[in-house]
Amino acid sequence: MTTVLETDEHRALRAAVAALGTRYGREYLTKVIAAGAHPDELWSEAAKLGYLGVNLPEEYGGGGGGIAELSIVLEELGAAGCPLLMMVVSPAICGTVIARFGTDTQKQEWLPALADGTRTMAFGITEPDAGSNSHRITTTARRDGTDWILKGRKVFISGVDIADATLIVGRAEDARTGKLKPCLFIVPRDAPGFERRQIDMELHGAEKQFELTLDDVRLPAEALVGDEDAGLLQLFAGLNPERIMTAAFAIGMGRYALSRAITYARERTVWRDPIGAHQAIAHPLAEAHIDLELARLMMQKAAFLYDSGDDAGAGEAANMAKYAAGEACVKAVDQSVHTLGGNGLTGEFGLASLITASRVARIAPVSREMILNYVSHQTLGLPKSY
Repeated sequence: MTTVLETDEHRALRAAVAALGTRYGREYLTKVIAAGAHPDELWSEAAKLGYLGVNLPEEYGGGGGGIAELSIVLEELGAAGCPLLMMVVSPAICGTVIARFGTDTQKQEWLPALADGTRTMAFGITEPDAGSNSHRITTTARRDGTDWILKGRKVFISGVDIADATLIVGRAEDARTGKLKPCLFIVPRDAPGFERRQIDMELHGAEKQFELTLDDVRLPAEALVGDEDAGLLQLFAGLNPERIMTAAFAIGMGRYALSRAITYARERTVWRDPIGAHQAIAHPLAEAHIDLELARLMMQKAAFLYDSGDDAGAGEAANMAKYAAGEACVKAVDQSVHTLGGNGLTGEFGLASLITASRVARIAPVSREMILNYVSHQTLGLPKSY
C-alpha cells in the first residue's frame, strides 16, 4: 500500500492559496500593521474562496475538510509573507470545538459565519498567574438559576477587538465531587462586565493582544458549549488543532524568510561568485530547509491523526510538531537574516521584524519546555519534576 502524504486536492489547494498569498504578500501585511489596521481584505477574500472554513462541516457552509487542509492554507499564506494569525483561533480552535461539541443552535449561529469570515471568535484560556498550567485557571463559572456567572481574568488573548465573541475557558464546581472542572463558554463582546485592555507589545502584528476582565459576567444557559462534565475532552479538542496550526504558522514564516535568503544568496556577488556558492552560506540554508521539511512531516502526521479521530495520538504528535516547527522557524529566520548581513536588518528586505515574530512559536500557545515535559512524562514515562 502506498502512503500518500498529500493528495492531488491538497496540492491543488496549496497552489491556489499560494497564488492568493502572492497577490497580497509581505508588503501588504507590513502596511496593514503600520496603519494599526487589520488584514480585512485578505481575510474576506480567503473566506470567499472557501479557505477560512475549509475544516468546517459542509452542512454549515464549510469545506468539509479537516485541520490538514486548514494548516495548508495558513502555511502557504505564511510562505507568501502574509499569514493570518486569527486562523489559528477562529476556525481552528473555536470552529472545531463548536462543530464537535456545540448545540445545534450554536452550530447554526456560528459555523456558517466563521466559515464565510463575516464573524470571528477569539479564545481565552491563558491567565496571569496560571501560565502554562491550565489546572491553575481561576476564572470561575457558577450557576445562578439557569444562568452562569463568570468571574476572572485572562491575558495574551489575540484579536478580541475584532472578535464578535470569545470562547472562554472557566472552571465550574462538580456537584458530585466538589472539584473544579473546565467548561467552555461563548461570551459576546458586548456582554456587561466583559472588559478588555490592549497589551503594549514589542512584537508588532496585525492581531493585537489583550488582557480580559470578567466581572460577574452573566450568561444564559445556552452559552455553555457542550456537556459541562466533558470539559477537559472539549478543551483538548481545541488545543490540539491550535498546536498544529501554530506549527503551520511557523513553517510558513520560516519558508518565507528562507526564500528571501536563497534569492539573495543566488544574486549577491562580493568576490567572484555569488555568495550562495560558498558552503559557509549554502550549508546553513540547506540545514534550515531540512529542518522545516522535517517539521512539516510531523505536522502532517499530527493533522492526519487528529482528523482521523485519534485524539490521544494527535496530542503527542501536535506537541512534537509545534516544538519542531518553532525551532525550525527560529533557525531559518536567524540564518536568513545572517545571510543578508546588514541588509537583513533593513526595512527594504523585511526580515528583521521576523526575528521577534519567529519566537512566538517557541513561546505560544505552550512553551517549548512544557512540550519537553509532556514528551518526557507522557511518551518516555519519566517521573514528573513538579
